[in-house]
Amino acid sequence: MMVGHGVRARRSPQGRILAAVASVGLIASGYQSAAPVAGQAAEPAVRMIAEDGEAARYWTRWRGPSGQGLVDGKGYPDTWSATQNVVWKVPVPGSGHSSPIVWRDQIFLTTATDDGNRASILAYRRSDGQRLWETAVPPGAPDRPHSKNGYASATVATDGQRVYASFGGRGLMAVDMSGKQVWHAAIGRVENYHGPAGSPLLYKNSVILYQDQRSGSFVAAFDKATGKPLWKTPRDAQVGWGTPIAIRVIDHDELIVHGQNRVVAYNPDTGAELWRCGGSTFEVIPTPVVGYGMLFCSSGRAGPTLAIRPGGKGDVTNTHVAWTTPRGSPFVPSPILSGDLLYTINDMQSIVSAFDARTGASLWQGRLGVATREGFSASPVALDGKVFFTNDEGDTFVLRAGKTFELLHVNRIGEQTLASPALVDGRWYIRTAQHLYAIGAK
Repeated sequence: MMVGHGVRARRSPQGRILAAVASVGLIASGYQSAAPVAGQAAEPAVRMIAEDGEAARYWTRWRGPSGQGLVDGKGYPDTWSATQNVVWKVPVPGSGHSSPIVWRDQIFLTTATDDGNRASILAYRRSDGQRLWETAVPPGAPDRPHSKNGYASATVATDGQRVYASFGGRGLMAVDMSGKQVWHAAIGRVENYHGPAGSPLLYKNSVILYQDQRSGSFVAAFDKATGKPLWKTPRDAQVGWGTPIAIRVIDHDELIVHGQNRVVAYNPDTGAELWRCGGSTFEVIPTPVVGYGMLFCSSGRAGPTLAIRPGGKGDVTNTHVAWTTPRGSPFVPSPILSGDLLYTINDMQSIVSAFDARTGASLWQGRLGVATREGFSASPVALDGKVFFTNDEGDTFVLRAGKTFELLHVNRIGEQTLASPALVDGRWYIRTAQHLYAIGAK
């Protein structure tokens, strides 16, 4: 299926002149050098702050060590089913849509039982799937989430010393690697009509979280060792479920929050606002990705995708938007940037789109399965020249990465799958509604 739609500039005449002048200076300074994805430079001027050291070997946070769903290494199978290439499969108690993370021989995820009255962190042994421990968050009134959200949607993060988990109105919690609670930080009642869902971000010695809601919206940093608040900045947004990212822009870092109606950058050390860019829709969930000197930010509800050059000051809507699509972005899944192409999945129509990341030119579109409203929740991953999209029915569509639409095959696991996978050492770790799977060559 080949369907195209246009790309438009988001600049006024004055903005185009300013952007052109800025672009000349940025090119001269190397600002537009490539991002650390396949086929691009290793140390670009604008890049996602990825994991390094031992953490780069595992899957320690939402979207993995790259923060973008990109996987290095070989030996990962690209075909599986409920039985084929299943190394082990274990039941997961309760319900939750948080994605698994991995550190050494442990897998961590969250779950909720007793109609949401109990929420906890679970640890499994990676080698054989044995459950090692469970630690509950301190009691508190459960949030009132949407059915596709639930009481345990935020993915945990780890630095190898502690595991950090967000449980919405029940607060932020850290446990050590054996499950013992180290600290718990209250954040107050969450009044978001679909409940909380954003995952925490580890940055230097802090845990950063943002929560948009009817009143009292904020982005805040907490000390990793103690949970003590470091800074808290109010936000003028009423709804949102996203996860922040941290990027390096030439000589400084920026904390990026893509929320209601706009993208906002903060100083991650102080919480001070640096710049903001309008153009998003009312409801936003997807996490931005980074490459070619730009942030790629997909709006919710099939709205636009914005390509923004970071590093500005104040309102940069008319000066720093390189390109934008008029519609077709995902509501829930994040985009993925692999090589020269940006891929998005319109989860309202089950249509995948590929764009030239530098220019925004639409290269192709193709339907993945049957058109279903809100039919995809998991975010895609890319490895070994392929891109993998998993729908809510547990069907994973395997596409060859490239400038033409080529569906290689579909893997059907046969269980509802809203969580995104973790990939380490040649194995996929997939959380379904009932089980945790290890997929690999036996």
